Amino acid sequence: MNCTSTLTDYRGTGFYSKIILDYLEGKEQLKPFYAHPVSVAGIKAAIENRDKYPTNRKLLVEILNKHYKDNAPTTRQQLNIGLLSKNNTYSITTAHQPNIFTGHLYFIYKILHTIKLCEQLKNEMPENNYVPVFYMGSEDADLDELGHIFINGNKHFWETKQTGAVGRMKVDKGLQKMLSDIAGEITVEPFGKDIIDTMSACYTEGATIEQATFKLINILFGSYGLLVLLPDDAEYKRAFNSVTEKELKEQFSYKIVEHTVSNFPKEYKVQAAGRALNMFYLKDDLRERIEKLNDQYTVVNTEYSFSEKEMMEELHEHPERFSPNVILRPVFQEMILPNIAFIGGGGELAYWLELKKVFDAVLVPYPVLILRNSFLLAEKKQIEKISQLGFSVIDLFKPKEDLLNALVKRETTVQLSLQNEKKTLQEFYDTIKKVSGEVDVTLIQHTDALRKQAVRKIEVLEKKMLKAEKKKFEAQQRQIQKIKLQLFPHNNLQERIENFMSFYAKYGRQFIDTVYEFSLGVEQEFCIIELK
Repeated sequence: MNCTSTLTDYRGTGFYSKIILDYLEGKEQLKPFYAHPVSVAGIKAAIENRDKYPTNRKLLVEILNKHYKDNAPTTRQQLNIGLLSKNNTYSITTAHQPNIFTGHLYFIYKILHTIKLCEQLKNEMPENNYVPVFYMGSEDADLDELGHIFINGNKHFWETKQTGAVGRMKVDKGLQKMLSDIAGEITVEPFGKDIIDTMSACYTEGATIEQATFKLINILFGSYGLLVLLPDDAEYKRAFNSVTEKELKEQFSYKIVEHTVSNFPKEYKVQAAGRALNMFYLKDDLRERIEKLNDQYTVVNTEYSFSEKEMMEELHEHPERFSPNVILRPVFQEMILPNIAFIGGGGELAYWLELKKVFDAVLVPYPVLILRNSFLLAEKKQIEKISQLGFSVIDLFKPKEDLLNALVKRETTVQLSLQNEKKTLQEFYDTIKKVSGEVDVTLIQHTDALRKQAVRKIEVLEKKMLKAEKKKFEAQQRQIQKIKLQLFPHNNLQERIENFMSFYAKYGRQFIDTVYEFSLGVEQEFCIIELK
């Protein structure tokens, strides 16, 4: 593929929150809420901090080998699993729920960013090893969020009656029908059948969503050495028991986050306040919150009830039944991995900024927080159409009306600006003000009011002239609207809506390799890729 890329500032896109933009720019008011800056120097500091923490590498390697036993790891994956037993090996991690068929494009982007950063750090600090890890949030139970995808703007749902943790749900006929419907859309493309066959091989009836996602990620990224970590494992959970017990007995995390949020700069929106007790009870098709009242623990929406003694026994006998929520999940991740950097989206980083003191309370190292790479993919026909309209792809971030106004003013053969006339009007009223002021100084203020009124009327006329002229450019207006809808579906970033399959169907494996080629490491810029 003959592709080019353009980098631009995140702020100029108009799609990112103030807290993320200020974090990227290193604003002083946010520095108390994280540990290390986004830079190679920040990574070095994170390594020094990590080396003080006793990561259970033996457990990590054993469980990874167990999970990969039946999944034929690539040579690079086998090498990386082995490297994790060494004290000079560190992980770079991204995390996501097991969205059906990977969900949105950014699922792919954050994984490739993780892989690229490992490569960059190996070049910068070759004395260490860096392993890319995808932490699968299999215990998430929000099927409304995870159970649909968009293909070329068309929404496809998984219709199922299953409940509980999505990772534990099973591929059923409803999901296979969903895939069949998608196949009808994309198998007309050169590589459409290839990606549908891959999906069909992963999402076999009876397989869990966790198993299917694990297999798919390994097919797509195993050659890069990416490791998938499945945290829904009894032995990983047992290693987290000390934190789970502390949370059950003390409800420590809520108090800390509440204090942090109260000290948060007022201009930022609180991302995740958490609950009084930030643990779920996970059993079979059930994942519900645990609540504590006096000395009794209950599982919401169930008949399960435990005394403190019974709850501690349940924890130590069945650690797999306890699931940290959004507040404690990051601590769990950092406890079991020798991690130095976490790559996440804007929402993820915003809630991580609330958690530094939670990490401090359990003496777990806090990683460098890196905003995941973002891309806008513009295809050849779209680029040609944008060029014909006299714009570049980067111009398309501007509002539709601004683009049309610029086009009309550029292309029109009539005068639309009354700037010279307004200047003449100003000079006219300056003369009147001088004359009236000589008669009565109080008339100067009245003259100024008349001038402002007259200028406003001229400006209204100017807008009406532009509006009338725009009617002559209705074809271009429709073209702008169409191209904006393609590149920014639902008035959002493409990566937050579209699934990767429609691009893979057109370009095949080269699509993955191209995004990897243009992926950045610690650099934090938005990238536009022109697929030619």
